[in-house]
Amino acid sequence: MEPTLYFVIPCYNEEEVLPLSAPVFLQKLDALTESGRIGKDSRILFVDDGSKDGTWEILRRLHRENDRVACVRLARNSGEQNALLAGMFTAADRADCVVTMDCDLQDDIHAVDEMLDRFEEGNEIVFGVRFKRDKDPFFQRLTSGLFYRLMHLMRTGIIEGHSNFRLMSRRAVELLQEYKETDFFLPGLVAKLGLKSATVQHERFERAAGKTNYNFMRLLRLAMVAVATSSRAPLHLIAFFAVLSGAAALASLIVWIVLSIKTGAFRTDLCILTCVWAAATLALAAMRVIGGYLMRTYFEEKRRPRYQIETTVL
Repeated sequence: MEPTLYFVIPCYNEEEVLPLSAPVFLQKLDALTESGRIGKDSRILFVDDGSKDGTWEILRRLHRENDRVACVRLARNSGEQNALLAGMFTAADRADCVVTMDCDLQDDIHAVDEMLDRFEEGNEIVFGVRFKRDKDPFFQRLTSGLFYRLMHLMRTGIIEGHSNFRLMSRRAVELLQEYKETDFFLPGLVAKLGLKSATVQHERFERAAGKTNYNFMRLLRLAMVAVATSSRAPLHLIAFFAVLSGAAALASLIVWIVLSIKTGAFRTDLCILTCVWAAATLALAAMRVIGGYLMRTYFEEKRRPRYQIETTVL
């Protein structure tokens, strides 16, 4: 039996690109249905994230013209991550799988065919990974590269080159609903669900129309959220600096004692340096301990599920 697929497309002030991208999504939906890859109840679900332009009016018109277009409008701008969740959770009871992607046609929609292949092989999450993004401006490629390097360094679990383009089974979406936190980084959170997954590479294209909502400051805020919600690496970094500071304090103490014995004079400068390094070590150690308690409290407050059962054989 063909799976019911929902495309979940977040939109924010996209009145320029929607007249170009919506027909492409519909054409792909029809092609997948006619080829027997997906069921006839499959839909395209647009999520208007509180747009201030004519996005909602365009979406309403698209729905009137084609009943395979579904729309959700958020009461206010809640951010792309929350818009994606709203769309996925709305589709969860209706779809066997969902594909999330941006509405600007920068991700290769034809990669969905291969995603469905991986889904049919038993993968519950299929990540779209960009292997080529020559069409992006140099500064955007640079900041994006730095972002993924930072995410790898901070051990957030995000797959390099992956953003919002992914396929998730109904079960994966239902497991995601068990995560109750309001501050989250979706690509990292999905990667940590622990379900069988695969990747599909695709090319990154130029934006069809309009301007991107991403800029350096937004990417920086996203990186801070990703690190704060998904990683303990900053605490490990503080502990590492505490060890270095302690080693410097010990080395300074040894040099101070040796020189004082050899010269028979009290080296005030080395005494002060030793005290400074010792104080820094104590401060960093205290920060690590306090940070550890705060991190534990933070993760307890999130109420994440303790475990997730993949298979049971009784």
